Amino acid sequence: MVAARITVNGKETPISPAAPHTTVLDFLRERGLTGTKEGCAEGECGACSVLVARPGVNKPTDWVAVNACLVPVAALDGQEVITSEGLATAGESGTPAALHPVQEEMAVRGGSQCGYCTPGFICSMASEYYRPDRCAHPDPADATTTTTTGTGTGTGTGTGTEHGPNGFDLHALSGNLCRCTGYRPIRDAAFAVGMPTEDDPLAQRREQSPPEPVPTAYTRDDSAFLRPSTLADALQLLRERTDAVVVAGSTDWGVEVNIRSRRANCVIAVDRLPELREMRVESDHIEIGAAQTLTEIERRLDGSVPLLAELFPQFASRLIRNSATLGGNLGTGSPIGDSPPVLLALEASVVLADADGEREVPLSDYFTGYRQSVRRPGELIRAVRIPLPLSPVAAFHKIAKRRFDDISSVAVAFALDIEDGIVRKARIGLGGVAATPIRALATEAALEGKPWAAQTIEAASQVLQAQGTPMDDHRASAGYRSAMLGQSLLKLYAQTTEAVSS
Repeated sequence: MVAARITVNGKETPISPAAPHTTVLDFLRERGLTGTKEGCAEGECGACSVLVARPGVNKPTDWVAVNACLVPVAALDGQEVITSEGLATAGESGTPAALHPVQEEMAVRGGSQCGYCTPGFICSMASEYYRPDRCAHPDPADATTTTTTGTGTGTGTGTGTEHGPNGFDLHALSGNLCRCTGYRPIRDAAFAVGMPTEDDPLAQRREQSPPEPVPTAYTRDDSAFLRPSTLADALQLLRERTDAVVVAGSTDWGVEVNIRSRRANCVIAVDRLPELREMRVESDHIEIGAAQTLTEIERRLDGSVPLLAELFPQFASRLIRNSATLGGNLGTGSPIGDSPPVLLALEASVVLADADGEREVPLSDYFTGYRQSVRRPGELIRAVRIPLPLSPVAAFHKIAKRRFDDISSVAVAFALDIEDGIVRKARIGLGGVAATPIRALATEAALEGKPWAAQTIEAASQVLQAQGTPMDDHRASAGYRSAMLGQSLLKLYAQTTEAVSS
């Protein structure tokens, strides 16, 4: 097997002698690429972001921004990485490098002060700059704000609080934090960048396929990072290595490594397995591969599952969604994960695979206790299945201390069938109010067969308020969580009454 290597800013570099748990962040900094910074070491600040060449949705390759502090460098064996230093165009001998357009706009519009967070912003901004479906002429109906212009080459007039006239989506920067600028100059820079030119080498690179995933067996100091090439190989490894930790985007395991100093004798990566990266739309269900990232799912579904479309912008940040997977979110069994309430409301099931075969388990039967599930040793989540047709009335309410990039205090997902003013079917998923994500079965029963009317909703909201076993912690009190459950149903009624009646 070929020695593990990574291409950084066009130069191939061996991963050895880094330990298997070494992050991309530490690997880069040890090699002098200090633009990549550590701020939080848990994927919240974005100071560490870099670009990775990944399979594209609209073109062969997408330049995807990821948190370098969370990803083991061995996970990028055979892959291409661009850092903030690699974005500038090298000058001829004796001449300075030319700034990249996003670097230029950040400079002329005062988007950098202390500079610590700036390289991370630059990489996240560059990822959006190169997004193939970014359109320079968004819907004029989105015109709600105007931003101050600078003296750069692009226009600085914004057409919306979160979208610019250049199609730039500010959600691309939702995982990047800055304590100096107040964000307006950064927004101005984002809304001012133009479109990539035809001779831009990174734009041209999108037309070529990304590097194929390579099988990896990187071992050092009695620890191993393994990337099998097929699902069958992965399942056999899991049977043999019962001590193995399975990772996909490493957005959870990376925090364990950094903050809690956890180490594993064996890590098995499943994020590039072809069998876990498929999406199929059948007549009676949608099947989503467990190793597709949330960003990939969002763009491939393109709003066809409205409840998921509401979830995605509220799930952590774009940087996290570029790596996180549904399989990982369900595999951790966290009671405060954002996807389980939504998938419970959608009546989803999980397809579990081991070396002997597969079985399908309704998600409502999957969780058995705090971070526990019916998944047996040696089993992987291969896919998530969502039955069709979808309920026409759907909503996801996330209660948290921050609007974006935060953990839920309470999460509530609704999926309702309302015909002739009567609730024919109700499915409600809850997170943050019990040891596991749960279905609000009593509230569903209180709604079904009843008129979609204020009296019904008021009674059902009292039932919903009593669901689960919420607790006091640093995010919210038990009383607050219960109150938010009841308010969530009242909010849904207020939001949907006009739509349902029309």
